[in-house]
Amino acid sequence: MEQKKMDRISELYRKSKDVGLTEEEKAEQKQLREEYIMSFKRSLVSQLENTYIVDEKGNKRKVEKKNGTKN
Repeated sequence: MEQKKMDRISELYRKSKDVGLTEEEKAEQKQLREEYIMSFKRSLVSQLENTYIVDEKGNKRKVEKKNGTKN
């Protein structure tokens, strides 16, 4: 996620604590938060896809997705 958008999330949060947000700002904040969460999830999945477990014998195996997990 772009730093500009992350800064805007912080700005809206501070404003919500000080003076409150308009309905348009609340909608923007919700959309930006959802975008941030999706970006975070994509980054985590990417990292896990490139993660290996090494057992006590030195054998490497790729981390596998468990059945029944949500995306």
